[in-house]
Amino acid sequence: MQAPLAYVLHLADNALILGQRNAEWCGHGPILEEDLALSNNSLDLIGQARLLYQHAASLSLETHTTEDRLAYFRDVPEFRNYTMLELPHSLALAPTASGDRNYAVTIARNFLYSALMVLIWEALSSSKDAQLAAIAAKSLKETQYHLRHARDWLLRMGDGTDESHARIQAALTHLMPYTQEFWTSSAQETAAIESGAGADTRTLQTNWNDVVDHTLVEATLKRPSSDGFVTTGKQGVHSEHLGFVLSEMQSLARAHPEAVW
Repeated sequence: MQAPLAYVLHLADNALILGQRNAEWCGHGPILEEDLALSNNSLDLIGQARLLYQHAASLSLETHTTEDRLAYFRDVPEFRNYTMLELPHSLALAPTASGDRNYAVTIARNFLYSALMVLIWEALSSSKDAQLAAIAAKSLKETQYHLRHARDWLLRMGDGTDESHARIQAALTHLMPYTQEFWTSSAQETAAIESGAGADTRTLQTNWNDVVDHTLVEATLKRPSSDGFVTTGKQGVHSEHLGFVLSEMQSLARAHPEAVW
């Protein structure tokens, strides 16, 4: 039993795009330790993406498909990542907002996403797709650390100064509506669930809510509303920001498409 190609790409795209976003903190971390922590987080995510793209390439019917081609030679509409992961590290949704990095936005996003992925990787560890199950088991250990790191910082900021509390609360308010995409099924997810190879995120929502609610209470933060916006990134309809991410990430490979590294 093998997972549908589109489902594996959805998982890979999530890891790649968030890994690319977190890598933007390299050399810009608020303290040296966090500069290193976010770099390591990014490397973990890109490592997960590589394993998933390699698996996707093996599932593809096109013989020339490779992990690099899937990462560097697909365009915006072909990506299936959550919209939340492509947003800049800012409360301002402008294409140039990445120049004004807000660490609270990064921490809030990593917390919300990692809390979900711990549950997904746990579920996929028993996938009928043996290769995907092996990737999930490895990725789970890394993602548990990502969640612990983000949770520790969320607690520190929420229960810290008035300034840090206000920043992390604003970041959560900004990002929470995007989490609605976690619970809406796409065609690739439905096919994967029916095959026994995928995880049904709708069955994980209660556990995710428990993790989020418990952490926010401990951090003296209020849970914002998630109403009003259902994103469609995993269906190939993205914000304007993904194009900027891909243009930077893919430029070298596209400038030298026949190069061997």
